[in-house]
Amino acid sequence: MSKEADRLGWRVRIGFGAGDFAQNLVYVAACMYLPFFYTDVFGLAPTVAAAVFLVAQIADFLWNPLVGAFIDRRSSCWGKYRPYLVFAGLPFVVFAALCFWNPFGSCGGVWKAAYAYATYTGFTLLFTLVNVAYGALNASLSRDTEEIAVLTSVRVFMANAGCFAAAVGVPVLVAWLSGSRDASWRLALFMGFGFLPSFFLMPLVPSLRRRLGRKGMFYAFVPLAIVGMAAMYALSRIGRMYDSPGLLYAAQVVKASGIIVTTGYMWALVPEVVACSEHLTGRRISGMVNAIIGVFFRAGMAVGRIVPGVVLAWTGYRAGGPREDVALPADPGAWLWTMAALALVAFAVLAFSCSQTRERVVMDAATSAQVGIGEMWREFRRNAPLRILAVFFLFMFTVMSIGNVAGAYFMDGFDMQPPLAQEGIRWLVCVIPTILMVIATAVIARYPLTDDLLDRMNHHMPL
Repeated sequence: MSKEADRLGWRVRIGFGAGDFAQNLVYVAACMYLPFFYTDVFGLAPTVAAAVFLVAQIADFLWNPLVGAFIDRRSSCWGKYRPYLVFAGLPFVVFAALCFWNPFGSCGGVWKAAYAYATYTGFTLLFTLVNVAYGALNASLSRDTEEIAVLTSVRVFMANAGCFAAAVGVPVLVAWLSGSRDASWRLALFMGFGFLPSFFLMPLVPSLRRRLGRKGMFYAFVPLAIVGMAAMYALSRIGRMYDSPGLLYAAQVVKASGIIVTTGYMWALVPEVVACSEHLTGRRISGMVNAIIGVFFRAGMAVGRIVPGVVLAWTGYRAGGPREDVALPADPGAWLWTMAALALVAFAVLAFSCSQTRERVVMDAATSAQVGIGEMWREFRRNAPLRILAVFFLFMFTVMSIGNVAGAYFMDGFDMQPPLAQEGIRWLVCVIPTILMVIATAVIARYPLTDDLLDRMNHHMPL
C-alpha cells in the first residue's frame, strides 16, 4: 500500500481522537477527584481508599491479558475493534457515575467500603475493555509512520481536551449544583492550566519529532517539567500561596508543558512496537500489544492513586476537617449529577468515534484464531522495544496520576492542614514525580527503534 493511500482524512483523524476525548472525560474525572470524593465526601479513610484502588488494579492485572486475547481473536460485521467503543462504552460510563453515588448517607460502614470496591472495580475493568480496543484501533488505521504521528497528535490533543473539560468542569459543576462559593474557580484554574499546553504544543509534535528525534523529545521536555515542579514546591513554602496564585499557575503551565509532550508523544511509539512484533512473528497483534502496554500504564495509574492515600495517612491528613476556603463541596447529590452529565456526553462522543473510523490493517481470520493468552507474555519477552516502552509507560503514568490526585488536596484547604501533611502533599505534587521522571528518562534512553529500522520492517527487509 502506498503512503498516499495510507493517509487519512481529517474527518477520520478527528473521529478517532474523539474516542480518547470521551474516555478521558470520565476516566480523568475519576482519577483526579474520586480519591478526594472517597475521603472527604463518601467518608472512607485514606488507607481504605488506597486499598480500593489496589484491589481494582489486581483484578485489572488478571483481566488485561484476557481482554487482549479476546479482542484479537474476534471480529464482527461492525469491525474488529470499533464496536467496543459503544457496546463496552455504555456500561463503562454508567459505572463512572455509580462510583460517585453515595446511597448510604452518613451511615454504611463496611457497606460503603464494599460498594466502593464493587463499583470502582467494575469501572476499571470496563475501561480496560474500551481502552485496549481503542488503542488497537490506532495501529489498524494506517502503517505510515508520518500518518501515525499526525493521528497521535490529534488523539492526544483531543484526549487533553477531555482532560481539560474534566479538570475544570467537575469543581465548577459540583460547586454550582451545591450552591457553593467561588473558591472552586481557583481549583478549576489550577487543574485547567495543567492541560492548557496541550492545545498549543500537541499540534507541533510532528515537527518537533523531526527536529529533535524520538529520544530528543524526552530529553528536551522532561527537564522542563522538573523546573515547573521545583517552582511549585518553592512557591508553596512562601506564605499563603492562594493569595497570589498567578506564579503558581505559571509554574503549573511549565510543569504541564513538559509532561504533556512527554506522555503524549509516547503513544506514537506504540504502533512502532506493533510493527516490530509483526516483523518478528508475521502477525499484527495490535490488541495484544495494547493489552501489554495497558497492564503497565494502568498499573502506573493505580500506583498513582494508591501512593497519595498512603502518604496522606502517614502524614496525618485531616479529611473533611474545618477549612476556610472550600473549593470542593461535600454535597453527594452534586457529585452524582456532575458525573452523570459527564457520562452522558462521553457516551455520545464514543458513538461518534465508532461511526467515523474503519479498520484498514488487521489480522486475517486464520491468524486471529491462533492468538492466545500465553502469546501476550511470549510477545513481551521477545519484543525488546515493547519491554522498554511498557516500563516507560509505568513510570510516566504514575507521575501523571500522582500529580492529578494530589492537585485537589494541594488547592483545597492546604493551609489548614498540619505542617507534616502539607509537606506530604508537596512531595506528592513535586518531589515524587520528579524522581520518577528522572528514572523514566533513563529507561527511554534504551529505546532502539529508528526511522531506518521501521522502514526496513514495513518493507519486510532484514534488520
